[in-house]
Amino acid sequence: MFRILLERLRQGRRTVAFPKSVPPLPPRYRGRPELTDGPCAGDCAAVCAGLCPTGALGTDDKGLFLDLGRCILCGACAACPGGRVRFTGDHRMASSSRDGLILRPGTKPDVAPLAPASRRLFARSLKLRQISAGGCNACEADINVLGTVVFDLGRFGIDFVASPRHADGVAVTGPVTENMRQATRDTFDAVPDPRIAVAVGACAISGGLFAASPETHGGAPAVLPVDLFIPGCPPHPLTILDGLLRLLGVKTP
Repeated sequence: MFRILLERLRQGRRTVAFPKSVPPLPPRYRGRPELTDGPCAGDCAAVCAGLCPTGALGTDDKGLFLDLGRCILCGACAACPGGRVRFTGDHRMASSSRDGLILRPGTKPDVAPLAPASRRLFARSLKLRQISAGGCNACEADINVLGTVVFDLGRFGIDFVASPRHADGVAVTGPVTENMRQATRDTFDAVPDPRIAVAVGACAISGGLFAASPETHGGAPAVLPVDLFIPGCPPHPLTILDGLLRLLGVKTP
């Protein structure tokens, strides 16, 4: 026991200073994608769209767009012949609306805080029930990381609880398979009002790689109203934490 205490003292403070400052992210971290202005040359747009395994990249009458809710951050579109797609090191990718995840040149997702009454209710005390609705366990693992000493989610009053009866909302991961559709809705219905719902990961937002499967329902929005969309495959723990804090009205860098 004495050696354990000495080792703990040697390690010092391990909790990141976020939201006062952003901790350094690995050089290989692939953050928010960004589109640049400029016309596509020839069949450039079709080539880029064909590179995306989830159909997140495409064109319409407004030009090139990238649906961050379908993006799995694989980086394939960074090979765009016209150089119009690049990945930044920005961890801030959450949005309070589904439309806010449709990126175009010069746009980025944003989170609108909850209404003042809800913020007063949930500030320093937000309890969530996590629902694994057919996920691969990657998003679930990064949610679990938030409970470690590094991120220490509890210091913000945010915790995950075992029962929806003790929760203020749900955090859904996975594409919502047919076997989990009713259970997902029942769990949300068991949360007392007022309540919130968070979709974590591309699968929970749009179905991700499994969107075309008849055994999935295209994510949480098809089953319950979603207040916060946190994209990624999986999203970095810092992305999840940033989205939750901004939903509660906490200013983050």
